[in-house]
Amino acid sequence: MVVLLVSLYVLFWPDPAGGDGVFPGADKVVHVLLFATLAAAARARFGAGRAVLGTVLAYAVVSELVQALLLSRRSGDLWDVVADVTGAVVGWLLARRLRD
Repeated sequence: MVVLLVSLYVLFWPDPAGGDGVFPGADKVVHVLLFATLAAAARARFGAGRAVLGTVLAYAVVSELVQALLLSRRSGDLWDVVADVTGAVVGWLLARRLRD
């Protein structure tokens, strides 16, 4: 639940904290880590069904669409979706490896 609340803040707060980040690409690192944590937590909580991973991946896409279409101070970014999906898959696989 905590990771979901953190994701809601990071993804949907109207004024993103940190701006461009501490180093180039910091935003993408945050996206990868956030979605890796989300996917791992979802797998641990709800199991390894495809629908669980699919929900995390859908959340990644929807979050960028919301930023692009509904939040005037945010922008959706295809590369953020790529980072989100990468993080989700990595987190999903790491969670599987840790459980086995």
